[in-house]
Amino acid sequence: MLWGGEDEGAPGHRSYQPLDCKRYANSSKRTTVRARSVVVAVLLCSSIGLSPPQAAAEDWGEEARREMVETIRAIATEVGPIGGRSVISETVLEAMAAVPRHRFVPDEIERMAYQDRPLPIGYGQTISQPYFVALMTDILNLQGDETVLEVGTGSGYQAAVCGRLAARTYTMEIVPELATRSANTLTELGFHTVVVRQGDGYYGWPEHAPFDAIIVTAAASHVPPPLIDQLKPGGRMVSRSAGLSLFSSCCASTRRPTAPSAPDNCCRSASYR
Repeated sequence: MLWGGEDEGAPGHRSYQPLDCKRYANSSKRTTVRARSVVVAVLLCSSIGLSPPQAAAEDWGEEARREMVETIRAIATEVGPIGGRSVISETVLEAMAAVPRHRFVPDEIERMAYQDRPLPIGYGQTISQPYFVALMTDILNLQGDETVLEVGTGSGYQAAVCGRLAARTYTMEIVPELATRSANTLTELGFHTVVVRQGDGYYGWPEHAPFDAIIVTAAASHVPPPLIDQLKPGGRMVSRSAGLSLFSSCCASTRRPTAPSAPDNCCRSASYR
């Protein structure tokens, strides 16, 4: 049954004005068009396995990741060569564009996830700014067949990026709650080649050594000797340490085959403010 607009009546009672059929016919056409549009949208979302809210979220994330990648390109151009790399490789940028960074931050700051800045993830830890994630990953020069060790899982975002570029990624986090959360997030997103372990990364993960590449995302004053021992000859290690003032330093080392007990002495390093 069709009714017109509501009119005021006695308390607890509704009376109705007569329906303007001509006006309704015009509005009905518009409503039908809108309804058809909604149906088409729902069918489209269903065909790719998404509900309408999920589809909207995915669209937002994709656009935000594209903007993030362009920001990384601009910063790389401004800063210039670091770690022997003049630009961030397209392979790394494609990985950054594919990983939903907003899934690795608390819900209340989800919309800030793609800004080029570190964000708090709880327990006194942060997720690194996208530029530094891209830079450190790029310096590792991953080709797709490597086994990687990451020290300092944090949110799990860096491990996810490495997971798209390497054959296997092992990552260690000393904070139990973060280790559990990051492992759950990585599993939910299908990163089955990334393995999380709760523990002190200073001593590495000898059961899976030697590693083709090691990335130390947790700030450290020096490179732990056990990590050097677990790096393959010719392997690459990139580490990050807190510098003075607002500076952060990034140091890349290559282990010499002729001197397996020690890497090159910070052969390429740079600072970005």
